[in-house]
Amino acid sequence: MEKPDVAAMDVEELRQFTASLLVTVEQKNKEIHWKDLKISQLTHEMAVLKRWRFGRGAEEFTGLQRSLLEESIDEDLGALETELTQLEETPKPRKHPVRSHLPLNLPRLEVRHEPDSTLCGCGCQMKRIGEDIAEKLDYVPGTFQIERHVRGKWVCSTCETIVQAPVAPHVIDKGIPTAGLLAQVLVAKYADHLPLYRQEEIYTRSGVPIARSTMAEWVGACGVKLQPLGDGLKTLLLKRAVLHADETPMPNLRPGLKKTHRSYLWAYGTTPYDPDPIVIYDFAVGRSGEHARAFMGAWRGKLVCDDFSGYKALFEGEQPATEVGCMAHCPESRFIWSNVGTRMH
Repeated sequence: MEKPDVAAMDVEELRQFTASLLVTVEQKNKEIHWKDLKISQLTHEMAVLKRWRFGRGAEEFTGLQRSLLEESIDEDLGALETELTQLEETPKPRKHPVRSHLPLNLPRLEVRHEPDSTLCGCGCQMKRIGEDIAEKLDYVPGTFQIERHVRGKWVCSTCETIVQAPVAPHVIDKGIPTAGLLAQVLVAKYADHLPLYRQEEIYTRSGVPIARSTMAEWVGACGVKLQPLGDGLKTLLLKRAVLHADETPMPNLRPGLKKTHRSYLWAYGTTPYDPDPIVIYDFAVGRSGEHARAFMGAWRGKLVCDDFSGYKALFEGEQPATEVGCMAHCPESRFIWSNVGTRMH
């Protein structure tokens, strides 16, 4: 921001300038206050998760239950750490675990990065004086390989200027996984239903042991990185005039209960005739209608759903959404189908 010449201003201009500064300061104070609250919230959540992860409560679970619980907590911790790093103005130095060397027997694929031009601004041709190498663990379905990112260093002997290609962007900065490996872990976990402890066994058999705690941190970080995509899809979804909604129960492990708790996965999607099919899943700990109201917000369109009472609040008020009943739950259709079944028998 260019500094104005305060000495050349008249009284009215000074007043306007002062007012604008006060508005800017107030906005900054609100932003700082919001960040402080968010950081405090995330710090508290991390402390609670670590207490569950390492406290006596974790010992109440045994075998597979404990393994799945630890994976979920490690994923949440990885996501919280990523969010805290994004919120902090000057990120605090964090302890990074000592990284083991990547296996030497894996094939290496070199990806070279050089400056667009090696001609110095003074007109001299630069000389290559060295390079930096960073190895990333990649996964091609069925095989592992290593990408060696080689960034050459070029120097001008006349004016002693050094030029080097910028570091290529990665999903996890300074981490070893490529986007391909992260995609493999996420697809295996959520699409193929392979928990991280099973993936750990599979990769170990391939000669590349990856700790499940490490993969859990990757999953948490990817969740934060993918959040803008989910928000964008939700924005597009709520622009549709007709939507479908349904909810399904799912067991959820919760520390301290010594048993699974019934939670719900709410699904909101476009119609089968929409040129851009979108489905958003919203996890909630209950089946109350407040979860549907919180997701739909100010949306007012036609909602295709069953006769569950949780949706009724959306169809009330001054500007309600329009209920489009499901034929499977229509009393007339039940009567018709029951008669058809009677005739068939």
